[in-house]
Amino acid sequence: MTDNMKITKSFGIRTKHRMISLVSYLFAGLTAVIILVPMVWMVSTAFKSDGEVFLVSRNFFASWIPMEWHPENLVKAFTYAEYQLPRGFLNTMIIAVPTVVIGIFCSSIGGFAFAKMKFPGRDKIFFALICFMMIPGVITMLPSFILFSKLHWVDTYLPLMIPPMLGSITGVFFLRQFFMGVPDELLESARIDGCSEFRVFCSIAVPCAKPAIATQAVLGFMACYNDFTNPLIYINSPEKFTLQLALSNLGGYYFVSWPLIMAGACLALIPSVVIFFAAQKYFVEGIATTGLKV
Repeated sequence: MTDNMKITKSFGIRTKHRMISLVSYLFAGLTAVIILVPMVWMVSTAFKSDGEVFLVSRNFFASWIPMEWHPENLVKAFTYAEYQLPRGFLNTMIIAVPTVVIGIFCSSIGGFAFAKMKFPGRDKIFFALICFMMIPGVITMLPSFILFSKLHWVDTYLPLMIPPMLGSITGVFFLRQFFMGVPDELLESARIDGCSEFRVFCSIAVPCAKPAIATQAVLGFMACYNDFTNPLIYINSPEKFTLQLALSNLGGYYFVSWPLIMAGACLALIPSVVIFFAAQKYFVEGIATTGLKV
């Protein structure tokens, strides 16, 4: 192969890589725009008046900027209907915090057992769990309601807390993939030193799986924090409403104040943003390294 052919081939490879990178960046940018547009509309609407929400300007971008800023919408949303949002936030924390902590612990034990322990039928049980994970939740919604009503759990937080406290199939699967990357030699050395399986799990496996556990904690908290369907089904008393149900009550019966609802949504978004950025390092690391050798 002559030098000219080598240069031409190298130039073609570099051009191909640049084109792939360009397409990837364009796709990522388009995806980011699609995700951010509703959030920008939410923040913009939160500071508008009721009459300005659906006012369309000739300048498309100008219609996204409030003509008159109304920061008092945030105060109105916070104090609307006898402090529904603070009470809903407190109820959500009562449900989410113990549910996520205990659920992550149970999911971690399950993931470690399926990854590093040998017992009869391990692979078959795990395959059955994967099959159950494919069943849509809407199919089990009615049987679950009948079961919880027979247990007199309706209008309590128990249907929202007890099932996820026992661990999620997704969490077990995710953590199993991470635990499989923990070297067996590290665990065997702890067993030789006399550690029990639970001690090996707590002292060796859990510290190695901090990124994966943090990732599952963030995802579990987001799912519990943003859950609307299950509280709508099981909670009837207004004083027990979660944050999402409290937000839905900001609308009213005969008139929907979108600035008020969007202001409440902005306030409700703050804890999620804070938790995500606080755990961003572990979140990204957990997603990137799951299933790889640690």
